[in-house]
Amino acid sequence: MEARPHLVGLGRDELTELFAGLGEPRYRADQVFRGLYERRLRSFDEMTDLPKALRERLAAETDVSVLEVESKFVSVDGTRRYLMRTRDGYPVETVFIPTESRDTICFSSQSGCPLKCDFCLTAKLGLLRNLTAGEIIEQIIVVLNDVYGIGGETPHGTNLVAMGEGEPFLNFENLIKALEIMADEKGLHIVPGRVTVSTAGIVPKIYEFAKLERRPNLAISLSAASDPLRDRLMPINRKWPIEDLMAAAREFEKTLKRGERFTFEYVLLGGVNDSDRQAGELADLIERHGLRKVKINLIPHNPAEQLDYRPSDPEQVRRFKEILESRGISAYVRTPRGRDIYAACGQLAAKHEPNLVQIAG
Repeated sequence: MEARPHLVGLGRDELTELFAGLGEPRYRADQVFRGLYERRLRSFDEMTDLPKALRERLAAETDVSVLEVESKFVSVDGTRRYLMRTRDGYPVETVFIPTESRDTICFSSQSGCPLKCDFCLTAKLGLLRNLTAGEIIEQIIVVLNDVYGIGGETPHGTNLVAMGEGEPFLNFENLIKALEIMADEKGLHIVPGRVTVSTAGIVPKIYEFAKLERRPNLAISLSAASDPLRDRLMPINRKWPIEDLMAAAREFEKTLKRGERFTFEYVLLGGVNDSDRQAGELADLIERHGLRKVKINLIPHNPAEQLDYRPSDPEQVRRFKEILESRGISAYVRTPRGRDIYAACGQLAAKHEPNLVQIAG
């Protein structure tokens, strides 16, 4: 059976074409576009500016929502983790991270992940499937509505990070389509400058990403400055080793405008990649390739029973950061959020345990 059209995930032109096929005027498509994205409505019954007969036809032939919130967990620090399911039963996880100055939604681009990074719990799932553009966008709508109410204004805007389950650049077309739709000023209006896409190092896609006219920010997960160690921690390095990755980073840096930077993410693993010597090797790598518009995001490892790693000692985290800064490299330490509910970086694996604080979705 052919899948019904999922209206979330369709841009204005696609909606116009769909409504023309239904014999409806363009302004009806515009009404639905605003209903889906600006008002963040989750059912046709809520679109009361449409005739009842049209609402009934749309409900019979198309879908507004295809994700179901299976559970929601709330951390002691206010972070929320949402475990959703697709229509075909695959898990999708999304995290809301509030701070005083901004709110961030960490969304998934795939269900599971194929890359097998050794320090990441999501890798244990393997790749289940790519998410559609609509499933990517619907995650954002679900979270915004839960936090602020349906159509409610966000107090200081929303930042998005493609750092949930999956490798975004292995679902490139759906990711970019979703981001373009969300940037529309008549919809969610989340502009590219408020979005960061994180990749483990899919080198050809970094070059492609660099050519985009309206482009989000880029973060590259590095976590080692030598091929032998990165081969072990991040097997994708065996396909695109560090020298190839640095060449792509140099080309990307050339496209940055004044004041723009990109990020290397470095997960600190106690006794594995956090020594003073390794901090120096990281600085050497950046200097050797002449990278000037880069910052280093140091991420203390978030532990999980299934992972044979421990977080770095806080004093060593401080030393690692100071060594980089002494070499003129901008570095900052990410504050772990949501560890107690398996919402932190590297912990997303559809955890659904009775000892977690669960709130009905």
